[in-house]
Amino acid sequence: MERITARQLFEKVNERLALRWIAGVRGESRMLEPSAGRERRPSLVGYLNLIYPNRVQIVGSEELAYLDGLEPRQRWEMLQKLFGQRPVAVIVTKDQAVPADLREAAEDSDTPLWISAQRGHEIYNWLQYHLTRVLARAQTLHGVLMEIYSIGVLVTGEPGTGKSELALDLITRGHRLVADDAPEFSLIAPDVIDGACPELLRDLLEVRGLGVLNVREMYGHTAVKDSKYLRLVLHLLPSGEHSGDRDGMQRLTGVLGQREILGVKMPQITIPVAPGRNLAVLAEAAVRNHMLKSKGIDPAQTFIDRQAHQMQRLPPW
Repeated sequence: MERITARQLFEKVNERLALRWIAGVRGESRMLEPSAGRERRPSLVGYLNLIYPNRVQIVGSEELAYLDGLEPRQRWEMLQKLFGQRPVAVIVTKDQAVPADLREAAEDSDTPLWISAQRGHEIYNWLQYHLTRVLARAQTLHGVLMEIYSIGVLVTGEPGTGKSELALDLITRGHRLVADDAPEFSLIAPDVIDGACPELLRDLLEVRGLGVLNVREMYGHTAVKDSKYLRLVLHLLPSGEHSGDRDGMQRLTGVLGQREILGVKMPQITIPVAPGRNLAVLAEAAVRNHMLKSKGIDPAQTFIDRQAHQMQRLPPW
């Protein structure tokens, strides 16, 4: 799991959210990390909440009005409780005037206090989106991540099986490259894996005999994509290593299995590699067939049902 400090978070989002740091600079090392293993609350970010405190507290117009309506003693106790929870940061919205006692309490407790020109819901939505990705469980895998017929496909296999050559062929056929060699995957929802390319490898594809190619410069901006949800794994396997036999159900349905990535079972199709086989055509067909099956259309099952129906029509011996 990833972690992020208040300083790192500020530097990542201050331009997008128009943030200014007005107090509590000494708290820049406060750590924000996932709440795995804990109860659902406290959540990462939300409006001012002292019963179920958020790690990043948003203070909008209503929250400031509520504080203004308290008696001095109650107000002091409220601020002590707020900052006593040690939030990673407190954000005041819409460039509102920050009360002196709020600023003083943040300074005394070394709590980062930021102010933004944006509305509370804009700050909330953006931080939720950003932190979900920054703090998501992550894993780097060896392979090539492609977008084929609008779905994310990870091509895997041992070195020399032709992963990059297949990717290059698919790119020339109109599909898009996300990442070569070391795509990074993040679990952004219980069953949703987002794949992206490390900054160092962006737009690049290494092909044996040709070296490193810049796909964006060679084929245009539409040949690459920044990220894609992973939906399918295509595993390339030299035909001599194929462990299954060619008879029965396997021949009808293909070699279909699963690969667990970040705790999610992802469908995997194994494609035997042999001289003369057009891997790009096979990969496209595998993806199209997977898309049909996801819609409840299974050609192999259709054939089996037809065969069973035909056998029932045969006269008894």
